[in-house]
Amino acid sequence: MVYSAPSDWIGEIGRVRLGATPADGGTRTVSYEIGGNAGLPFIEPNSGLTRPLVAYELCDDPALWPPLVLDRLGETVGDLALWTRTAGTEFGADLVRLYLTSTRRRGFDDYDAVGEAVRTTLGATGLPLIVEGPNEPSIESEVFRRIGEAGEGERLLLGTAEASRYRSVAAAALAYHHAVIAQSPIDVNLAKQLNILLREIGVPQEQIVIDPYTGALGYGFEYTYSAMERIRYAALKGDADLAMPMIAAATDSLTIKEVRDAPPGEAHRAAVAWEVTTGLASAVAGAAIVCVRHPDSVAPLRAAIAATWGVA
Repeated sequence: MVYSAPSDWIGEIGRVRLGATPADGGTRTVSYEIGGNAGLPFIEPNSGLTRPLVAYELCDDPALWPPLVLDRLGETVGDLALWTRTAGTEFGADLVRLYLTSTRRRGFDDYDAVGEAVRTTLGATGLPLIVEGPNEPSIESEVFRRIGEAGEGERLLLGTAEASRYRSVAAAALAYHHAVIAQSPIDVNLAKQLNILLREIGVPQEQIVIDPYTGALGYGFEYTYSAMERIRYAALKGDADLAMPMIAAATDSLTIKEVRDAPPGEAHRAAVAWEVTTGLASAVAGAAIVCVRHPDSVAPLRAAIAATWGVA
């Protein structure tokens, strides 16, 4: 049976470029253009488009990271440069997502450490970089300025803009030519509203990536999947305010009850199974980037996406 695209598909997902190679004035060994889809993922033709990408998440303060990851990696997590290198050379990730968890300590004022963490991560890998800020309004303006400055010329993806706090990250993106993650709580209308707010203050469509917020499979992911589908349908029907590529994180899967209560010796296997399953479903729903934290999730998720995408 041959699938026929609906006759009323008139829109296309906007394209966002992440990472800058030396030819673009950056230092990345690879650059990705996400978006550009004119149909449904894995169903309608995707000629010339990059398959959904897998980003590996790490942080600069492992004390706040999932115990399973710390157990699996051991001393590696104590060396940010080493941890970053292994994301590409050992785990096989397409991108690296750095969480500045050190900024979540109350009273944090070591802004120099922010820029240093970004520079260390950039220096340890040639992959494009996603950087998550402090989620602390009182310091966001300075933190995002340091992030943007440290990554100037590299086309970072900065997170996260929300309806109640988006100006600091948007300002850094505009000043230093980075892209922005726009996150809304599993609601199509709120996603659209945030995109409008960002565009009203000058962030162009080609610098916005939608994060519809991803719950773990069985813990809210079904709502996420539905929201992602509706965002994609609206964009293909011509709604320019939703015609941005999407990013999803399957990382809540590492802390769900099924993983916590796994039989002795089975916790890592269970965590990977849940994370990979949620990640693949996110890609099928339309995510251009899927993020994971367990190092053993990267390879099987990339393989599953490639097999579904129809490439080797």
